[in-house]
Amino acid sequence: MAPHREQLTTLDKRALSERDICTQCITPVLRKAGGDEMLQIREEVSFTKSRIIARGKLVSRGQAKHADYVLYYKPNIPLALIEAKDNAHSVGDGMQQGLEHAATLDIPFVFSSNSDGFMFHDRTGAVMQDNAIEFPCYSNDR
Repeated sequence: MAPHREQLTTLDKRALSERDICTQCITPVLRKAGGDEMLQIREEVSFTKSRIIARGKLVSRGQAKHADYVLYYKPNIPLALIEAKDNAHSVGDGMQQGLEHAATLDIPFVFSSNSDGFMFHDRTGAVMQDNAIEFPCYSNDR
């Protein structure tokens, strides 16, 4: 018998990590919208090497930059970037980071999400829309 899946409550979502939000909330929405995970959806996309930090004779590396999701129109033609945050953040808290990543990657559309909804930014015309989509977040263990 298949496990029963119940919709997550706000309290349940607050306990999820950013990665859990991606797996349990954002990816299912992208699938439901018809996104092809093999051709159109890439998760954890690294796009810069980590920065080299030199202080005197000490040298270390910072963290590499990555986008939580890059959505493609066709192979090698990125259309949108999604920056995810855990549910302790507001829906738009990832927007600035997403915009910076999108500028680096020359991607026209940016979404930010915390699993409560999406905030959308059109870099071609600066149109903002909040909570365009509600999430069908589900717990895998119920």
